Amino acid sequence: MLSKEKIGIVWFRNDLRISDHQALLKATETCSKVVCFYCLDDAMFLPTPWGFKKTAKFRVQFLLETLQQILQDLEQLNITLIIETGNTVLTLSHWIKKLSCTDLFFQKEWTQEEAITENQLKAQVSPSVQFHSFYDQFLIHPDDLPFSVEALPKVFTEFRKAIEKFSSVRQSIPPINSKSIENKLDFVSPVPSIKDLGYSPFTQHFHSAFPFKGGSKAALERMNSYYWETHKVSYYKKTRNGLIGKDYSSKFSPWLANGSISARQLYWELKRYELEVEKNESTYWLIFELYWRDFFKYVSLKFGNSIFKLSGILQKQYDWKKSLNEFQRWSMGQTSEPFVNASMIELKKTGWMSNRGRQNTASYLARNMKIDWRIGAAYFESLLLDYDVHSNYGNWMYVAGVGNDPRDRVFNVRLQAERYDPHGKFQSIWNQNQLFE
Repeated sequence: MLSKEKIGIVWFRNDLRISDHQALLKATETCSKVVCFYCLDDAMFLPTPWGFKKTAKFRVQFLLETLQQILQDLEQLNITLIIETGNTVLTLSHWIKKLSCTDLFFQKEWTQEEAITENQLKAQVSPSVQFHSFYDQFLIHPDDLPFSVEALPKVFTEFRKAIEKFSSVRQSIPPINSKSIENKLDFVSPVPSIKDLGYSPFTQHFHSAFPFKGGSKAALERMNSYYWETHKVSYYKKTRNGLIGKDYSSKFSPWLANGSISARQLYWELKRYELEVEKNESTYWLIFELYWRDFFKYVSLKFGNSIFKLSGILQKQYDWKKSLNEFQRWSMGQTSEPFVNASMIELKKTGWMSNRGRQNTASYLARNMKIDWRIGAAYFESLLLDYDVHSNYGNWMYVAGVGNDPRDRVFNVRLQAERYDPHGKFQSIWNQNQLFE
């Protein structure tokens, strides 16, 4: 007697690529039919209580470009991508029933909104549907840690030293083998326009330090350029605190954030670069930053919703203010500090801000203005092209004194400006730009 035909749906979340993709590989290996699904959930576009949308235009445009790319990539594999708008639970459960789906494959997420969606979906569909989830967003897989997640070290340095000594990075997952099975549906699912989602079309700002498109093709092109064509990675540690231009840092983070490229892909290509070109402090420092990314993911995995609480993971109490007027002064780049203002104007106009800018603007809001740091974190969530829930809230807790920084430091914004923008060129670009609104 033949076993029941296995029909798989790959539910894309923040893993919008076809390479190095555990869920997609498992689906194509184990199911006779496979389709993919992505929902532009209404919740992404809702207004926040502070006067801005949960997701602003920059990340929306980058996401739509990413979807256009993965749609093309999947077509090459003869796999349909269903793109929906509305409610993820309702639309995905509809397709699970319509296609008689037996197996659902997806990247495991654990933060609050994502966990609620997964639990609601399980309640909505037949218990016979098998859910297969994979921790596929790490550089170091949870199973390869030298300690349990519950025993995660409190500070990054301890974490880094332990994984460098006792852990290793898994090889990238093999490419998908395009089968001769019939996966295509008689269904065309175009990528909506930014206008369809309620946003006005816009052109990229000519001063943007991130003049790139979304999607795996653009991510791989950037990796090739940064590593092989320009060898900029060999100078990363010296330039990473820069403020102007596309090459002071790798700029990989937006593609990493929505999963257009994986941390493993960046790591193993860098290891090849170290063998064939050079290995130095700068190439190591890029791996060092990938470890930081992992660390914040493990912090959120360990502490759960505490990363969204005012007292953070340290449960420290400060006298926070919630003044909307004060917050708007910061967000509009209208504080008494030109360095803070320049970074906030850059963010507002481009969806990008340097790492140095992020540390200073966040510290200024939380420690100098004493505004509830979560409002700043929500504003960064809205605007940053590379928003990642773990890194965003991990970094905000860190600078607000309720996270993983044992030193409880406060940035001296003026000294930082003198050190990193000594001639005021960056401040001039963006503070002057404010005059031409």
